[in-house]
Amino acid sequence: MLKFTIFILVFSSVDLLSSQCIPLVLDVLHRLEDKRVGKTEKQLDRMFIRVNKERLYLFYTVAPLVLGLIPFLLFHNFIYTLIGIGLGLYLPTVVIKNLQVMRKARFQAQLVDGLMILSSSLKGGLSLLQGIEVLVDEMPPPLSQELGLVLRENKMGVTLEESLKRLNERMDLEEVKLLTNSILVARETGGDLTKVLSRLSTTIRDNRKLKETIRTLTLQGRLQGVIMSVLPFIFILTVLSFNREHFEVMFQSETGRMLLFAAVILQAIGLMLIQKFSKIRI
Repeated sequence: MLKFTIFILVFSSVDLLSSQCIPLVLDVLHRLEDKRVGKTEKQLDRMFIRVNKERLYLFYTVAPLVLGLIPFLLFHNFIYTLIGIGLGLYLPTVVIKNLQVMRKARFQAQLVDGLMILSSSLKGGLSLLQGIEVLVDEMPPPLSQELGLVLRENKMGVTLEESLKRLNERMDLEEVKLLTNSILVARETGGDLTKVLSRLSTTIRDNRKLKETIRTLTLQGRLQGVIMSVLPFIFILTVLSFNREHFEVMFQSETGRMLLFAAVILQAIGLMLIQKFSKIRI
């Protein structure tokens, strides 16, 4: 009778705790997901990318499930499953950062042509804002989108100086800092903005040529990283073409699966380090 009473008390306590803790945990996870989705939506909106909020929720839910299910099916290990889920939670951040990098690269590639158009407009007698309007009409996104936002902010009462500072914060590029500082200094000191923009376009073009030269000189290191990352897969395919059962021992034992997983992680780390060491900032 005493054992039965203890069992009933333990069971009721566990049931009570689960009924209180599970909704609390789910509520905390839901709030964290809402916060991440809201932050991602703002980041995409700043890049003029419109994505349905339900799709963002689906992406944040599917990515951890898929990347957690793959190591579970391969290794049947709880630790690897947690690592996969963690990678799935981090995947949206990687995607957003790659989109931002690609957008900045396109903006950077369009900037010299945009400065030439703006300089020609100023030489033709237009004001700075009118020249920006011509630039927005002539150039494709993302340059037209960012400078179009500057014009819209100016029409809503935001000063040009403040709009340019916001542009500098959104793009965060060395060339944009040079552009905004040059325009602000020329407006304050009364300098010839046409000559300033012409010299600035020449400076940016020369800086780009120098970066391309450095990129060419560091090509060997980057190729080395690519070759070293491909060689293990070529070796595996070559061995499997001779003996398909050669690597079965690696998948059948826990130690073998752990070594394979560690090899993949170390290979990725080595590739990232080679790419990092091959970059030179100027």
